[in-house]
Amino acid sequence: MKVIITGATGMIGKGVLLECLDHEAVDRVLVLGRSSVGVQHNKLRELLHDNFEDYSEIKDEFKGYDACFYCLGVSAAGMKEERYTTITYNYTLALAKTLHVINPNMTFTYVSGEGTDSTEKGSSMWARVKGKTENDLLNIGFRQAFMYRPGAIIPLKGIKSRTKIYQFIYDYFMWLIKLLEKLSPDSIVNTTDIGLSMINVAAHGYEKNVLRPKDILITARE
Repeated sequence: MKVIITGATGMIGKGVLLECLDHEAVDRVLVLGRSSVGVQHNKLRELLHDNFEDYSEIKDEFKGYDACFYCLGVSAAGMKEERYTTITYNYTLALAKTLHVINPNMTFTYVSGEGTDSTEKGSSMWARVKGKTENDLLNIGFRQAFMYRPGAIIPLKGIKSRTKIYQFIYDYFMWLIKLLEKLSPDSIVNTTDIGLSMINVAAHGYEKNVLRPKDILITARE
């Protein structure tokens, strides 16, 4: 399987990248981003690109790929809706539409968030934008498309969050996350779970288009 990964410098994307590099079912990985992930591997190729709303100059680089694991995202904290929409919706749909023209039979997975508003009408700005992004991705026409709503995530393999407040929580309140995991084991996932889940749903499919923590854990163990 040949996969494209976005957001590989972030916590979730880095986790997905590491699992893809280790997995025998994945034989080629193309990382798309603005900066290098700083990883060397014989499966890995990096494609640096600045304009996430226009891929016309590099679209030929995407030919022949089986899946895209879209992990690019930002926190909505302190961000105006227009800017958040540009990053969350415009960037995602620009790449997805480009890929669909080139590889309509590929699998597209998108990291959304628990609490996403599929009605697009709620009071929470980020949830509406994520909801519209999910809905439009599901309607593009990929052979398979899966929306990931992981909720709380435990980073493994030395991965750090680039969002300061999240890393603060991991540094000082991991004991609480671990306690919640023991009390409700189906509600907490880790970065390895997400990576393995994406590989498995791309290879084998899944009965649901929207995956919550329990679904991620089920598919990670296939």
